[in-house]
Amino acid sequence: MKMRLLIVDDDPGIAGALARGMALQGYVTVTENRADRALDRLVKEHHDAAIVDVMLGEDSGIEVVRAARARGVTLPILMLSALSEVEHRAAGLEAGADDYVIKPFDFAELVARLKVQTRRAETRRPIAPQFDLRKRTVSRGAAEIALTEREADLLRLLRKAAPEPMARSEIFDRLWAAEGSGSENVVDVYIGYIRKKLATQDLGFGIKTIRNRGFCLDGVAPVLVGE
Repeated sequence: MKMRLLIVDDDPGIAGALARGMALQGYVTVTENRADRALDRLVKEHHDAAIVDVMLGEDSGIEVVRAARARGVTLPILMLSALSEVEHRAAGLEAGADDYVIKPFDFAELVARLKVQTRRAETRRPIAPQFDLRKRTVSRGAAEIALTEREADLLRLLRKAAPEPMARSEIFDRLWAAEGSGSENVVDVYIGYIRKKLATQDLGFGIKTIRNRGFCLDGVAPVLVGE
């Protein structure tokens, strides 16, 4: 399976050149030029690594990295910058970047550094569970559980919202309100069903209740397959 690489740079020329070059190296590339959308992608989408420029218009790539790490993002992140002073490199690394590459750079060196970081990440990264939407199964290694259609719909909502919680009322509105069901307690019932199934296997994640906010995934969020 090809690795997904997020490239964050507000210069379309640089972003495009990096995307084309990395595609030739076998990566599936996604580009983003805004700090807020880059953070959203890092948190909510599956990527195997990211390259983030320090300067994103008026925003800071360093703050994007810092915020992503604070929200549990663990993928390898390389920072690019024309700022070569020690304090700038230190700021990027302290924010959570795995490496800091100074412009102008040799593309072959950038690829080599990226591969080093992804190899390191593979040795320490927990195996992510797979959530097959068509089969309605969740598996990790030999462990597997089967879900009903409604359980799968509910788990998919939580996965899409991860790492943010979803309120009970929102889940009810999305899955049950149109059927005329009169009580939000049905959400708790189905959360309980899924929790019981997850407890039978080591799938690396669970469902956590956050007081006054709702439910969220806890642990290694499953990768969506068949979407």
